Amino acid sequence: MVISVLHRSRNWIYPATLLLAAFIVAPGQAELRIDITQGSVKPMPIAVADMNGQSSDEITFGRDIARVVATDLERSGLFDPIDRASFIQTNDALLSRPRFGDWRIINAQALVQGLTKILPDGRLRIEFRLWDVFSETEMVGKAYSTVPDNWRRVAHIIADEIYNRITGESGYFDTRIVYIAESGPANRRKKRLAIMDQDGANHRFLTDGSSLVLTPRFSPELQEITYLSYIGNVPRVYIFNIDTGRQEILGDFPGMTFAPRFSPDGKQVIISMARGGNSDIFTMDLRTRKVTQLTFHTAIDTSASFSPDASQIVFNSDRGGTQQLYTMAVDGQTPRRITYGSGRYATPVWSPRGDLIAFTKIHKGRFFIGVMRPDGSGERLLAEDFLVESPTWSPNGRVLMFFRQSKSGSDGSGGRSRLFSVDLTGNNLREIITPTDASDPAWSPLIP
Repeated sequence: MVISVLHRSRNWIYPATLLLAAFIVAPGQAELRIDITQGSVKPMPIAVADMNGQSSDEITFGRDIARVVATDLERSGLFDPIDRASFIQTNDALLSRPRFGDWRIINAQALVQGLTKILPDGRLRIEFRLWDVFSETEMVGKAYSTVPDNWRRVAHIIADEIYNRITGESGYFDTRIVYIAESGPANRRKKRLAIMDQDGANHRFLTDGSSLVLTPRFSPELQEITYLSYIGNVPRVYIFNIDTGRQEILGDFPGMTFAPRFSPDGKQVIISMARGGNSDIFTMDLRTRKVTQLTFHTAIDTSASFSPDASQIVFNSDRGGTQQLYTMAVDGQTPRRITYGSGRYATPVWSPRGDLIAFTKIHKGRFFIGVMRPDGSGERLLAEDFLVESPTWSPNGRVLMFFRQSKSGSDGSGGRSRLFSVDLTGNNLREIITPTDASDPAWSPLIP
């Protein structure tokens, strides 16, 4: 869906002098900024006002957009949206200009306001401004034009703009999650490919459940997914284009093929193939379909993931006697073990920032989601349960999503599988609501 980003609106009632001074920071005032490199961050109080509109439809769009923006920001754990009931200045008064004293009284450090307008051609125009309440300066202001049905995506884009301006890092709200939707009894489990916005909205199924699907992964460049599917009990790796619905088989490989994942440029897929009782790691060039074997070991090598600069690969292997994490050069040379802690390690995935590797850890019958530096140092455990697995990174490398499965009772009750997200502090754990049980999530890049 096309969204036009327009120039700053010139038809608001702000005086010209205010517009000209919008980016000048008042003397003695520090720039409003959240430092997210700290171990623990106190959420910033932010006021997100309902966007103004004239018609009832415009007012409804403005209210709904403001609520999605506030929810996105709150869920990040970095912002604390202020209850609208405490607002002193009304929306109508905001059209003149913010009365910053009114917002300081309720402890707002930042203010978001906007306008919605349905254009003569039926498109929806959405304008917003972010204000630093204490320095009384505008931090960012933009306008967007799109079809009305696309209002929710614009709300995510606005939340990303606010996140970027205040933290200095890119946001992750205008993204999607693909995952395995699970339903039915344990002995006849139906597993379908499903997709939704990162907040759980706009949910839909991509497959009908007639064939088992596993391990979906997003391309870093395109809105494409690679995944494993059993059709006629034959495991094959597929690529699925979300926008066109086109699906193609990567190829028929001898033995079991699993754990496909794209290279950083989206031009290759790295996979594991089992031959003769053990598995090795291979890459396939998506243009030529040429397959290259990277590991030649009698142990089980699997779950490979590229570093963001494509110079290295992390994978798990039992070549040392237990399941541990290893890195190697992109050509398969110089493999090096990086984990020596207690327990077993699996499902490694390199952060988009390149600074961390996420993993699943199994120790004393418990599962953990954790992160470590690429050399294996600095291990931190962020989540724990009976079963937690399959971490996936947000595109800015600040949040992880994974699935958690509860223990089944003797009567077969329990055993639910659900999606959760957690930030790098380990303190902001959130459930992502799905219509069925859910597992194996994969986070998309920002939608182009």
